[in-house]
Amino acid sequence: MDTKRGMARTLREFPFRFEKARTAKRLPMNRRTSLFLTVLLLLPLAGGLAAQGGPLVIRAGHFPNVTHAQGVIGQAKGWFEKALAPDARVEWKVFNAGPSVIEAIFSGALDLAYIGPNPAINGYVRSQGEALRIIAGATSGGAALVVRADAGIAKPEDFRGKKIASPQLGNTQDVALRAWLGAHGLRLRERGGDVHVIPVANPDQITLFLKKEIDGAWAPEPWASRLIQEANGRLFLDERDLWPGGQFVTTHLIVSAKFLRERRPLLKKWVRAHVELTDWINKNLPEAKRTLNQEIQKETGKALPVAVLEGSFSRLQVTYDPIRSSLFASARAAFEAGFLGRQRPDLSGIYDLSILNEVLQEKGAKPVP
Repeated sequence: MDTKRGMARTLREFPFRFEKARTAKRLPMNRRTSLFLTVLLLLPLAGGLAAQGGPLVIRAGHFPNVTHAQGVIGQAKGWFEKALAPDARVEWKVFNAGPSVIEAIFSGALDLAYIGPNPAINGYVRSQGEALRIIAGATSGGAALVVRADAGIAKPEDFRGKKIASPQLGNTQDVALRAWLGAHGLRLRERGGDVHVIPVANPDQITLFLKKEIDGAWAPEPWASRLIQEANGRLFLDERDLWPGGQFVTTHLIVSAKFLRERRPLLKKWVRAHVELTDWINKNLPEAKRTLNQEIQKETGKALPVAVLEGSFSRLQVTYDPIRSSLFASARAAFEAGFLGRQRPDLSGIYDLSILNEVLQEKGAKPVP
């Protein structure tokens, strides 16, 4: 603090001192310039010196979504801040789309984030495996194919000639929709078929449902439940029915590879808090739902209706298991849909579960595969 005050005082008095020196004895231009630049350069240095010894700032991201429960509830309760104090504090960033999270990781503006599988795969492939690692799971399930109740869709063949929405081109639900259609012999319009897949942001899907401008949507929670509750939608397919044991990764925790290398002890504290928060949510579900909904209202300006919240949680599971096999299956589907380049990517290094398994072992819990 004394250093900063001294530098501030120096700056305030500098014009008068300089004028006095110039009057008494004219300095050469290069010396005057050098003195001025020295003062300007010392000021930020003084501030940095004063900040040394303070807590590290960890930049973390999540979506205001029920499938990002640990991030949303963790921010609301200050859960991670308490676990990391006094060594670090958390600066939360709220996102609405996976690609923007990946760009923030690429630019160094984000250290870790809760995110869906396909954006993580895309980020890993684009960076040739250099940018990020998956270090834990977050949620399983929580996605569904919903159709308009009056769209005349009762079986897969009825999707011919229909318009079906996904949240974003190449995102997790978009890939799942395209894979499901292909598995049932349904071809997309751009490939000579008659099913039109339209990438539409989740909030806009509700409007298009009500206007009868789309016939269905493959959506994550809480949007699937909102389509059912608010837009005359009907559950056609719970995506859990397509996966072994009804489990597939919807959200997991990723970290920048740089942060993983340089801040492993702090990252272990985060992962331990993540595991403990996951257990707390599952053991205190009513309170967890209330906390999550209050934080969603704070972040978006609107809380979820109780029926939507309950419907969402009925189709998802909060878990720290990353469910690796489902990610590799999603990656295969994304490659076959043309989203991962011409050569099948090598994802063998996308996971680093060593910290998670260290934490689980210390807690006497079963490690993840």
